[in-house]
Amino acid sequence: MAKRPPSFLVTLLRRGAPALATATSELSDEVGDPTPMRAFRRIQHMSGPIDTAHRDNLLLRAARYVALVPLVYRLFAVPGAFGVYVSTHGMIGIGPVGLVALGSVALSLYGIRWMLRSAPFRPQYAARLLAIDLVFTLLASPALGALVPASVFTEAMAVPGKHLLGEVALLALALGMPAAAALAVVSFPVRMLASLFGTGHAAPGDAMAAFPSILGVLFTASGALVLIGLGTRLALAYGIRNGRIAERARQHRMMHDSVLQTLEAIALANKGDPAARLAEVQRLARAQSMELRRTIENETSERSEAGSRPLGEKLASLAAEMARDGLRAQLVIAELDDDTLSEVRQIAIRDAVRESLRNTLKHAGTDKVVVRVEEQEGGVAVITRDHGAGFSLDSRPAGFGISESITARLNEVGGTARVESAPGNGTRVTLWVPF
Repeated sequence: MAKRPPSFLVTLLRRGAPALATATSELSDEVGDPTPMRAFRRIQHMSGPIDTAHRDNLLLRAARYVALVPLVYRLFAVPGAFGVYVSTHGMIGIGPVGLVALGSVALSLYGIRWMLRSAPFRPQYAARLLAIDLVFTLLASPALGALVPASVFTEAMAVPGKHLLGEVALLALALGMPAAAALAVVSFPVRMLASLFGTGHAAPGDAMAAFPSILGVLFTASGALVLIGLGTRLALAYGIRNGRIAERARQHRMMHDSVLQTLEAIALANKGDPAARLAEVQRLARAQSMELRRTIENETSERSEAGSRPLGEKLASLAAEMARDGLRAQLVIAELDDDTLSEVRQIAIRDAVRESLRNTLKHAGTDKVVVRVEEQEGGVAVITRDHGAGFSLDSRPAGFGISESITARLNEVGGTARVESAPGNGTRVTLWVPF
């Protein structure tokens, strides 16, 4: 009988935040399904089985930041407890209590600095830091009990007590609930030992008095783990689903703007001389095959190289491309700062202009178009204007080319597209993207 894979929720509680590295494994489509369903059923999908051997390094590195919460808590709670002690007892026993508070703050500050550093995350170093922090936690209370007067013992224990609560939360988030529960259990004999050193008797009742606070920390930490883990899985599922939709839309646009356009151009090719028509079809097919090959083999580098050029050069290259197909585009470009528009938005507006010009070539019945680029309303506007046949916006709704290759492409980068046309008055397309 095959062994049943562990659930994400159980793994998260057992291993702590590092289990987030497995969040992308075995992620079912039901998790990111936008169809309404009962909350408990969606939680079941989110906490479903995972592959524990799968480790996403980016998620593993991000998981370390969860430990910042208990470190920051200690950074404020321990000095606060020390301040209360000083205000109550003045200079009595201030030396040992101050040293414990200083050690706690130093460990917390070093931990925060180590978490936020830019160097690669090394688990072995994290284990060493946790070990040092744990040793300090276990030794602070007995040492303080042996060094402070009995009259101030109870109030002095509040300082290492705050550090202990932060340590329990830290272990719960970094190593899982079993490690945190083990520390909670060990803290009772440690506190009894401190009472024996400080007052001469073990006082198990005093040790048990801290139990509600420790239990509250355990529940809070486990709740935080569950919320962070399930929320991360849900966000990943939605991101993967939306990424697939966006990639599918991009592929559809590419097919529309390349293969479909070529097929339509072949269909509209010169129907006169068969030899000339054959030559034209061969030219179009050869050009399309070369374009598809570049797209498949070198899309990333090609887009990166194109993105390194300013918008004006992109549009000038596009105008030259359209001229080879028989459309003369007159460029009118205002003086723009090349750094004002991101490469992603430049590429999006270039591709939208290409689709607009191809629509002019196919439908307008003219071989001339004006392309004007200017700053407008906190962004860049590219306006294409032809004096061709035009069309009625009411009787001819936007097809795939306008709705996807133009409007949707700009919407993805925060831009807009507006089409104005009337029969006999040509067409005006205004494309706008923000800076």
